[in-house]
Parts: sequence; C-alpha cells; structure tokens
Amino acid sequence: MQEKFLEMLQPFKRGISGGVFQQRALTKPTFINSLLGHPVFQNLHIKVGDKAELSKAFTQNDVVTFSYLTGDTNPLHLNEEFAKKSRFGRTVVHGVLINGLISAVLGTKMPGQGCIFLSQEIRFPAPLYVGEEVTAAAEVKRLKGSVAHISVSCQVRESGKTVMEGMVKVMVPES
Repeated sequence: MQEKFLEMLQPFKRGISGGVFQQRALTKPTFINSLLGHPVFQNLHIKVGDKAELSKAFTQNDVVTFSYLTGDTNPLHLNEEFAKKSRFGRTVVHGVLINGLISAVLGTKMPGQGCIFLSQEIRFPAPLYVGEEVTAAAEVKRLKGSVAHISVSCQVRESGKTVMEGMVKVMVPES
C-alpha cells in the first residue's frame, strides 16, 4: 500500500507533465514528523520579512490538462490560430494556473503545511507564454493574530516580466 502511494506521488515530484519544480525556501524549515518514512518539514513560526519562492516552466500539456480538469477551453489558451489574432499573438497560460504556483509556495514553503488561504487580490499585468520559466515569490508583510498578509508575485526569470502580483491573506496554523 505504501509503495503504491509513493508511486502515485512520483509525477508530482517532477511536475505533472514531466516539468521540474525548482523549490527554494528562504526560511529555515524545522523537522516535525515523518510521513511514510520521509521527513516532513514545516515552518513553525513566521515573521514579517520571511520569503519563499519556487519556479516552473509550464508546458502546453500543462495548459491542456488544466483546461480538461477545469472545463476552461477558451481558445486563447489552446488554439494558436485564434491566439495569433489576439493582442497576445500566441496562446497564453491560464492566469489561474499561474496563481496555483502561489498556492504551492504558501502550502509547501511559507507559512507551510496547515495554512488556510483566506483571500486574495491579484492582477495579471502581462501574459505568460508556454515554456517561459516563472518564479512565484511570497513575502510576509504583516501579521495580525493568526492571519498573515503576504505580498505575492510571479515573474519570468529570463526577462523579469511580472505576470502576476498582489496580496493574499492566509491563516497560519498554531505551532
């Protein structure tokens, strides 16, 4: 049973479509437990100024899979001929898919496991194209009780172009 579960997790270790997640926590993790023989880390305390990030290049397969899972079949994401006639000139990655990287940073890096996403205010100032490596970053700006106010952004690594930015609120688990 344990081997079957670990086998199911393999695609997530390398990215659903074979892409590789490059994760870099800028905060110090603390060992808290083990899950199926593997150590689990969680940041037990966060403070204003804590940061975390991860990077990924979305593939066309990622976009198609997301469209299939959500039903969002907007041709701007899937049809090159349609997208060529748009202001973007080619297909673009779904904004919500990009935003998913922020969820990954918050849930796996900082604040980490057990946090609860409460709200977000985000904007998409530029498109992300398939194949562009994007870095999702988060920084704690304010703490109010168990709620962290976190500045988030996603930038294309090569050009520095910002494709998503905003603020989120998450409930931090009690340590």
